[in-house]
Amino acid sequence: MKYYIETYGCQMNVSDSELVASILNTAGHDAAADIDSADVLLFNTCSVREHAEERVLGRISNEKHRKKAKPKFKIVLLGCMAQRIGKRLLETDTGIDYVVGVDNYRQLPSILAGEAHYALDFDTKEVYRELQPVHSNKHLGFVTIMRGCNNFCSYCIVPYVRGRERSRPYEDILQDMQIAIGQGIKDITLLGQNVNSYNYNGLSFPELLRRLNDIKGYYRLRFITSHPKDLSDELIKVMRDCDKVCEHIHLPLQSGDPEILKKMNRGYSYQHYLERIISLRQQVPDIAITTDLIAGFPGESEAQFEATLNAMREIEYDYAFCFKYSERSGTLAATSAEQLPESVRLERLQRMIDLQREITLKKFRAEIGKTVEVFVEDFSKKSKAQVSGKTRDFKIAVLSGDASLIGSLQYAKVLDATSGTLICE
Repeated sequence: MKYYIETYGCQMNVSDSELVASILNTAGHDAAADIDSADVLLFNTCSVREHAEERVLGRISNEKHRKKAKPKFKIVLLGCMAQRIGKRLLETDTGIDYVVGVDNYRQLPSILAGEAHYALDFDTKEVYRELQPVHSNKHLGFVTIMRGCNNFCSYCIVPYVRGRERSRPYEDILQDMQIAIGQGIKDITLLGQNVNSYNYNGLSFPELLRRLNDIKGYYRLRFITSHPKDLSDELIKVMRDCDKVCEHIHLPLQSGDPEILKKMNRGYSYQHYLERIISLRQQVPDIAITTDLIAGFPGESEAQFEATLNAMREIEYDYAFCFKYSERSGTLAATSAEQLPESVRLERLQRMIDLQREITLKKFRAEIGKTVEVFVEDFSKKSKAQVSGKTRDFKIAVLSGDASLIGSLQYAKVLDATSGTLICE
């Protein structure tokens, strides 16, 4: 049986799709080159925002027609969306044949054999030991170090669809790292809903980073996502001292207002967050800091929104992922009677995006004249005469070159910059 996987959402979902591919390959199935040659179409899904779910449902609707030409053609819903509303979707005419949750991927071969239509039970011990993911990108690699989340931010569905927090054994992580490095992957990202909480038999995240930094070979080491309340001085020292750990951290702020942060159940004050930023920039002067921000959280006043804009001006993020608040059924924030009109959420989101674009352009233009290290990942989207990649501090860079540069590290001089790209030679 040939399978084809479409992946939506975060890097964790990409990593899970690579895990699913490994399980299916071991069971004797083969990856299809495209949907047309597939017998099974698997959608690995995201539930963080309503738009993400609507997009997947639209894609499934578009592919239902294949069942007429191929009566045995099956559609499988995987991941967060399956966990959240999978059983309900099975009972409606969506075209979905099977739904499989985040802790049940090992059951996929038996499900495809017709033994059941769904597997959605949480397993707080499942970390997929002794499985090696099939890396979908031969240049960039993801290594999951932990699964689940214990934080229960009031707006977030993740703990409800990914279960409780658990750390993978160090030996498994080390093996995944060695395999990725052996395959020539030079840019490796460690994944977890909150990597700062990693703890396996007393091994902390900073110590894990130190050990992985000592593996022989040339590669870059990144990690996402860090929760501000758990960002320790020791981790900042590791970022300063370890040569393979990149000068970039993604540190979601979400809001700059203290009352909104409390309503979000974020577990830190803006002052604490700002102290972490100051310490990072003192210890790692060249560090780039990116973040997540939410506009239009329930009950957010204009003054409270302005506090977030002021935080953006004070911190000057290299980049920010800006979102309007999206109600997620089952979360505490969704029960609030203070929901803001969609028009207000969108208007605030646009102001947030416009401000960040100005800041990012300023930060990127400050790189002009510098020499940066670029890991070349692919051709530029605009021209086959250019290649593109990322700097150590996670900025997109384009430079002249051909296919021979893809997968290599290049030192390049920054000639110009836009609000999203460094133009190099």
